[in-house]
Amino acid sequence: MDLKLPIKIIDELAETVIESRGILDLASGEIRDVQLSDDNDPPYDGFPAEDEEYEFTCGMLSNGKKEVEFRIEVDIVGRKYSVTPSELLELKGRAARLFSAAPEAPAAPAPAPKGRRPRG
Repeated sequence: MDLKLPIKIIDELAETVIESRGILDLASGEIRDVQLSDDNDPPYDGFPAEDEEYEFTCGMLSNGKKEVEFRIEVDIVGRKYSVTPSELLELKGRAARLFSAAPEAPAAPAPAPKGRRPRG
């Protein structure tokens, strides 16, 4: 099965959060096509895990307003992200529930105001 999902990658630094996007291969746990987000303020250049203030990395898989957060492993030497086999197994179950859940119902319309009808 060849299932690849777009994810958000969040690198936590001491006082900064760096966001990126990538594609998670659910068969291997590899994360490819990583690109830094244009929304980082201030803009970030480089590989966040090499920063001296780097703390950890997590990922976010979303479906509408619902999200699943998971741990991402970082290979600093190879400048790669991946998900461990045990985390990947858990993530597959959580992703299945996320994508099989019924969509959220739209908000009910406001009731019509009560009162007298105009005569005409």
